[in-house]
Amino acid sequence: MPASSAPSDPPVATPDDHRLAADLAHATGRMLVDLRERLAADGASPDRIRTEGDRRANTLLLEALAERAPDDAVLSEEESGSRDTATRERRGAGRLWVVDPLDGTNEYGDVTRGDWAVHVALVIRHQPAAAAVTLPAQRLLLTTDPPPAPLPPAPAVPRIVVSRSRRPPFADALADRLGGIVSQMGSAGAKAMSIVLGANDIYVHDSGMYEWDSAAPVGVARAAGLHTSRLDGTPLAYNNAEPRMPDLLICRPALAAVVLATLQDLGR
Repeated sequence: MPASSAPSDPPVATPDDHRLAADLAHATGRMLVDLRERLAADGASPDRIRTEGDRRANTLLLEALAERAPDDAVLSEEESGSRDTATRERRGAGRLWVVDPLDGTNEYGDVTRGDWAVHVALVIRHQPAAAAVTLPAQRLLLTTDPPPAPLPPAPAVPRIVVSRSRRPPFADALADRLGGIVSQMGSAGAKAMSIVLGANDIYVHDSGMYEWDSAAPVGVARAAGLHTSRLDGTPLAYNNAEPRMPDLLICRPALAAVVLATLQDLGR
């Protein structure tokens, strides 16, 4: 099994591409923070906060991309038709922006939670070439250029983070085998960035994911030197006919081989 699955010949983005990804993620995140605070102060329900957040974040990103990258294709979770398959024109695009305007919508609707994110990634030759993930409630923006700070030393006990809503059935067995502990968070971006920031060491996900959930987090994680792959070690690829992604592993590179071997032994 591969110890790393980052492409050997990664696609090249321009400095303007990296800057645009960061600008859009930051601007969308600030808008979402202000919107949630205003709606909550007006007594809006969690459902209304979620609906308005999704809609306005999507509009902001699509309008900004239409203005600043008019020749590029866009795949957004919130855009009508984004779950279409092989007939989409984006399949032939050389440059595709894959965005999740509000990752962790459920958490966003709960004003006490900060584990939600905005994802912006430019995919070239099926790989994230420029990316930014912001955790607006935590005032954090992580990008591919400049890349994240080096990881702190690994702890003695591996920390595994999984989804709150789609906890993998093998999570506890994986923790037992590795002598680790398991925690749960919302938002794929928040979980992935917890690895980038050194708050956790292994992120595993096994269902219910699409390209917009992981393109930007994977781009940033790779810039930080982390291992990214499917749970069987298969390399990740984007701008596929079907945007659904089966599963995901992001972890410290030193843990990749043992995690992959353990997952295989557990039938994953």
